[in-house]
Amino acid sequence: MKKLYYILGSLQVFTAIGAIPAGIGYLMDTSGKVMGASTELLAGSPLKSFLLPGLFLVLINGLANLAGAYLSFTRNKYAGYIGLILGILLTLWIIIQVAWISLISFLQPLFLVIGLVNTYLGWKIIRTVSRS
Repeated sequence: MKKLYYILGSLQVFTAIGAIPAGIGYLMDTSGKVMGASTELLAGSPLKSFLLPGLFLVLINGLANLAGAYLSFTRNKYAGYIGLILGILLTLWIIIQVAWISLISFLQPLFLVIGLVNTYLGWKIIRTVSRS
């Protein structure tokens, strides 16, 4: 059981480490130029700038995952629920991203898998704890 928390926490830290700098980059320049992107990427989406993606990256995929990692590493009773929710959000984030801007990076499938694994681990922790 301890291993599930450790794996979940590690994946959450990895997600946050990737998301926070990218999110800050998009918030510093919502045109995406600083990040090597262009608002032309957003043509198939309802967005006009990278402001909302930047906020989502920093707040949800970044800071919320750091908080989730803390809960996971301390084996908090809410760690499974937070892991499940953040896993679902990461999975949806990638699915929506690919639908709107297409597959443009190997990081998209990587984080899709991480989101799915987080979802599974969160669910598994919840089930294991509820049986105890």
